Amino acid sequence: MADDNRISDEGLVSAMAAGDQDALATLNQRYGRALSAVAARILRDKADAEEVAADVLWQLWREASRFDRGRGSVGAWIMMTVRSRAIDRLRARKAREPRAGDPAEPAVTNDPSNEIHSAERRSKVEGALATLNDGERDLLRLAYFSDLSQSEIAERTSIPLGTVKSRMRSGLIRLRDALRGSVE
Repeated sequence: MADDNRISDEGLVSAMAAGDQDALATLNQRYGRALSAVAARILRDKADAEEVAADVLWQLWREASRFDRGRGSVGAWIMMTVRSRAIDRLRARKAREPRAGDPAEPAVTNDPSNEIHSAERRSKVEGALATLNDGERDLLRLAYFSDLSQSEIAERTSIPLGTVKSRMRSGLIRLRDALRGSVE
């Protein structure tokens, strides 16, 4: 791109939507530090912040054609996106942290009854999962086995975020009801 400083942010987004990789590089020069700074302020972890900033740039590249200037400036769009992604990452991290009062992991033994009990539980859970419809089951698998946030699932599956949340909630309720009293 010739004279990158003369091109507006909106011009860069339009160029990105047309597949211009130089436009993405210029946008990164303009906003890269701010992306990392916002993410670092939320996450308080430099490595996570840099990863979120890179993810956001990739998301902006993919979604450049969806930018709506009527909803705000390019800068606001970028900062809102990085803030949302950083908060999603923070929530996912907190969800994985052990909480005070949680029981410690039981000691692993070679007791065959433990293996039988685990196999029975696994069978019951698999049976309960089979009762869910494909949409609920697939979204729950993405959340719990691929460790994706609801926002990331919506993005990956091109399903609206509200629909993802509704399907996951109904799937969890149906799963809970199917497992009630059957898994110790």
